[in-house]
Amino acid sequence: MIVGAVTGFGVSLTTGNVYAGIIAAMIVGGLLSLIHAFISISMRANQVVSGLALTMLGLGLSGLVGRAYIGKPLYDRLPQMTIPLLVDIPILGPSLFKHDLLVYISFLLAPALWFVLFKTRIGINIRSVGENPSAADALGVNVYAVRYLCTCFGGCLAGLSGAYLSVAYAPAWIEGMTAGRGWIAVALTIFVLWSPARALLGAYLFGGVEAFQFRLQPLGVSPNLLAMLPYAFTLIALVAASRETIRKKIGAPSALGTPYVRE
Repeated sequence: MIVGAVTGFGVSLTTGNVYAGIIAAMIVGGLLSLIHAFISISMRANQVVSGLALTMLGLGLSGLVGRAYIGKPLYDRLPQMTIPLLVDIPILGPSLFKHDLLVYISFLLAPALWFVLFKTRIGINIRSVGENPSAADALGVNVYAVRYLCTCFGGCLAGLSGAYLSVAYAPAWIEGMTAGRGWIAVALTIFVLWSPARALLGAYLFGGVEAFQFRLQPLGVSPNLLAMLPYAFTLIALVAASRETIRKKIGAPSALGTPYVRE
């Protein structure tokens, strides 16, 4: 996510095309995720250690590359797109129908991914690889290819989310601007019980809590109190998911975090 943010901003600033920056961020995010895939899938190393190492690499790499972009504004930011008629709906209209293209894509992407996972053969293969890779392999599913493709796709989305921060949410480069949002994404997966459809609601719930701090600040409520709530939920969710009995109850994939060794 953080490398996607610096890539999206740098390419957008250099080319003057924000969409080129977004595409570049997705490509870089996908390439970085392949490092994690190689270590955890092919080399069968500990996925948590690999992920933490990649996180440190991304933070250092983005800080190094982003030095040239500090203090430079991005004038060609991602434009807002207002949907006529729908934006005039009281309360909900301005909240839902006055955003940029990536927000609208998020509205569609979550139910689309839910449909793919639970209503298509591709989704059956993906879930079977997560639940019982040995059985999936016996049925002719290439477990390693599925895991590589899914990891790469997740990396592309992580790069996209980072680019959104630097070209739309706050069109500038600030070192460490993701501020731990990637960890919230991990906790959100557990919080919504591995469902893309529920993830849409959970993500905007977490985002609403973050935005709500600015509303309560004039009332004397410390913004730091609300700012820490998403991270507190993150810790609770990660601790809960670390227990095997709880993982089974909340519907975590049976082979989650377990390297597959073909017999």
